Amino acid sequence: MIKDCVMYESVQTLRMGKRKPAGRKIGYVRVSDADQSEDLQIDALKDAGCVKLYKDHGVSGAQRHRPGLQAMLNDLIAGDTLTVWKLDRLGRSTLHLMTILEDLQKRGIHFHAITQGIDTSTAVGRMIFGQLAVFAEYERSLISERTKAGMRAAKRRGQSIGRTRMITADEARAHAKRIDSGAITLRDLARQLDVSQQTLARAIHGVRR
Repeated sequence: MIKDCVMYESVQTLRMGKRKPAGRKIGYVRVSDADQSEDLQIDALKDAGCVKLYKDHGVSGAQRHRPGLQAMLNDLIAGDTLTVWKLDRLGRSTLHLMTILEDLQKRGIHFHAITQGIDTSTAVGRMIFGQLAVFAEYERSLISERTKAGMRAAKRRGQSIGRTRMITADEARAHAKRIDSGAITLRDLARQLDVSQQTLARAIHGVRR
């Protein structure tokens, strides 16, 4: 699956003889319609100096679990820069975007949205990042209030509360690798995946047995 997600790797990178040299520009391409062309995004990312591209073709930005996105996040290391054509290529909601960007920031990875001039390696980019964080926190509070209200209403009606999301064995192994490397905590990864810590811990425990 990951091989299918990697679209392009420059000859220069291959000649370096290193799998993960520091300071790479890694691009992410997404089109929601299977009939849409990726050429515009690909050309812009290559012009921006990306040495490697990942893609999700025909996948909505509202979908959090995308093969190309997950493979790219697993590949990024400190010093790299994640580059996209526009913010909405990475995610549709402010909360989802900030969950990803906060994770990148903790891992020492920069972010660049070409058409919107957002670059977290610059002072202006960091200012915009801070503004996005404010809106994301507001969105989190709204979601929390709606969730609690829904749970109270469900309890009054005698309905069971909770949800279950399936995490495949391959995904669990990839998640375990990120946690073991210290790139992210179980708590933060569970929040990024929109699952409970218990669900994620069970899935990882299952592939380690």
